[in-house]
Amino acid sequence: MKNKATITLLGGGTGQSNILRGLKKFDVNLNSIVTMADDGGSSGILRQEMDILPPGDLRNCILALSNIEPEMEKLFQYRFSKGSLKGQNFGNLFIAAMNEIHGDLKNAIVQISKILAVRGNVYPVTYDNINLLAKLKNGNIIRGESIIAKECINQKSTIDKIHIEPDNASASEDAVNAIRNSDVIIAGPGSLYTSILPVLLIKEIAYEIKKSNAVKIFITNIMTEHGETDSFTSKDFALEILKNFDSFIFDYFIINNGKIPDDIMIKYNKKGQNIIKFDDNDINAFKKTGITIISEDMVKIKDKLIFHNNEKVAQIINEIFKAKYNTNLEMFF
Repeated sequence: MKNKATITLLGGGTGQSNILRGLKKFDVNLNSIVTMADDGGSSGILRQEMDILPPGDLRNCILALSNIEPEMEKLFQYRFSKGSLKGQNFGNLFIAAMNEIHGDLKNAIVQISKILAVRGNVYPVTYDNINLLAKLKNGNIIRGESIIAKECINQKSTIDKIHIEPDNASASEDAVNAIRNSDVIIAGPGSLYTSILPVLLIKEIAYEIKKSNAVKIFITNIMTEHGETDSFTSKDFALEILKNFDSFIFDYFIINNGKIPDDIMIKYNKKGQNIIKFDDNDINAFKKTGITIISEDMVKIKDKLIFHNNEKVAQIINEIFKAKYNTNLEMFF
């Protein structure tokens, strides 16, 4: 193994950026490979009007790896509340502006990373203009990442399978090289169908993960997502991976067994969400797969919202790394 370990995370959204913040304490080469399927909100508007790839997930991961003052981060996460910019995010606009100044998104990210003192690399999974499609179990096809969950709820149907369009979208060269050079590959936590699978469904990405000798880790969510993973237990995440790739491409599943305070649970229940269960049925199902399960209390409550405890997750990843390579990850000083 190289002198400095390389860890690559796949996905997008707040889940991935949260885990990146936990891993920043290690002196490692840290890569974030980000979904480009988002077509809603501020990212969707910029994608449609300016013909750029969606910047929102890139922004969250860049900020997670940056070394800037809290007030500066607050600026980059600021969303305008009125006028013609209502709903737009300052950080997304900044990325769009840098994209125009430097001619393409790749160069824009390089320059933004310098400005924000980013310690790591953030790569779009593809530079192709992709869209996400969901085939529901009622037979209907839903086109567009931003409406999939809503249509599942409206049609009272669940997702059968997710596809990307075009299905031959090319992986970015940087993303492929990051995976090839990785000692640890991590997917999740995040929206299974709209953040994680849109990365894994890029054929070159799945191919590189399958043939990689890196230790491969999947972090399951703590809560279900209404319209996407209603009634899911931990094993359902593994079964969805199997459905799409004909093999369990991850060696480890990190699963939460912690409890949620009643007042917080009531709040989430009202939004159609519940805790993802992990019981004897899940344990028996996982035993048949060869996947190693690590079940810990991962719950962290902040501002009455549920997050993974990223320090605990980082500690577990270090333990997995030590078991594989017989050495600890080096701390960053």
